[in-house]
Amino acid sequence: MSHARPIDQTPAPPLGAQLRLLRGLLQTPESVLDEIVATVGPVCRLGGGPLRFVILADPATVRELLLLPSDRFRWDHPLSPFPFAVGETTMLAASGDDHRRRRGAVQEVFGRRRLERWVPTIVEQTDVAIDRLLDDGGSGEPVDAAVWAKRLVIDNVVRVLFGERLVDRTTEIEQRFQRIQDFLGSPLWRQTPHPLPFGARGAVRRDRRALDDMIDVEIAAARHTTEHDPSDILAVLVARGELSDTEIRDQVKTLIGAGYDTTASSLAWIVWEAALCDGLWERIRDEASESFRDGHPVDVSALRLAGRTVREGLRLHPGSGIAPRVTRDEIRLVGVTIPRATIVAWSPYLTGRDPACWRDPDRFDPDRHLEGGDGTPAELAWLPFGRGPRSCIGFGLALMQLTLIVARLAQRVDLSPTAQTVPPAEGLVVSRPRGGLPAIVGAA
Repeated sequence: MSHARPIDQTPAPPLGAQLRLLRGLLQTPESVLDEIVATVGPVCRLGGGPLRFVILADPATVRELLLLPSDRFRWDHPLSPFPFAVGETTMLAASGDDHRRRRGAVQEVFGRRRLERWVPTIVEQTDVAIDRLLDDGGSGEPVDAAVWAKRLVIDNVVRVLFGERLVDRTTEIEQRFQRIQDFLGSPLWRQTPHPLPFGARGAVRRDRRALDDMIDVEIAAARHTTEHDPSDILAVLVARGELSDTEIRDQVKTLIGAGYDTTASSLAWIVWEAALCDGLWERIRDEASESFRDGHPVDVSALRLAGRTVREGLRLHPGSGIAPRVTRDEIRLVGVTIPRATIVAWSPYLTGRDPACWRDPDRFDPDRHLEGGDGTPAELAWLPFGRGPRSCIGFGLALMQLTLIVARLAQRVDLSPTAQTVPPAEGLVVSRPRGGLPAIVGAA
């Protein structure tokens, strides 16, 4: 640690290439990350001033970064769009005691017992969505299974968060939140703050107010309910009484964003890869047929191949290509000293493809996850949900939901993508397959 070099001695691309690379990083990170590592190395500096980046790709350095106390970083950076788009008390922008208190209150909701209570709902809604998909594909023309995936995931998210109370407003919630997600995923220079009621920022402001009003009504109703041990997240947060109404509202919106677009995009990537992997779809189908009884899995953990398929899809296609944090003070990592006010962007996309940790890293192979266990280089480099106090709070629900949907979809649907290669990624905050997932579908 004492031999860490200062940041200005860290390798950087030529000045002539930096603007192009920085633009790619702030628009679709995956478009330039491989190039940065190949031409500069696993630790790279880029940009300057308020956009001074350090890109970390080396799994060992990333692990050291994630083990640092979260108070070493700023989460309310002026460039962060989350307070504006989601709410000022979102845990995404909170630090110190506020973050620990808000995260702790929400984390209690994602215990194993409550996850298991959501299984029947997820499977039931998956079957309803599959019926709809088969109807849409009945003509033999390609359908966009990515659009189907988004509708299914938002149906599940609304039920998990609100029970059945807002089911009839799911389409409105999806439309309003999609505009917010599109804003968050737009290039950073298009998110310039302004108070005017025009353009994309004005639309986000209106959608956020409408969602706030909707959730406030549900919070007020939950305060007067006599239901014992409610299953939906909002009612549990109200019953626990640890957060203010404003905090509950902002955490619920945060969970919609984290549980909707990211999970739906991950599902599209996983289905793309699984459908193109020789024989895999049929193997998942056989496993599901042995594991489901009367339409419900006897034990989600029995869906081992589906679970490995999900893990492999998330390795190659994590929800986002980079995960930034801003240094509050100078920090020291292996081989480098990083000054305050630097955007440290570690990449789950790159750690998941590191050739030192993964054999043939670009090949989709679920069975690679049969090997090893905790503590192996591959396990420590699998970071689609992060690690430590700022890791994805709903990762258990995401893994369970993705595993159930992939298993049930393979069991009931023959699915053939219209292209034989997986498309490139697009999106800043959420990585989506460009062009969706056009496929020919039919009943299995």
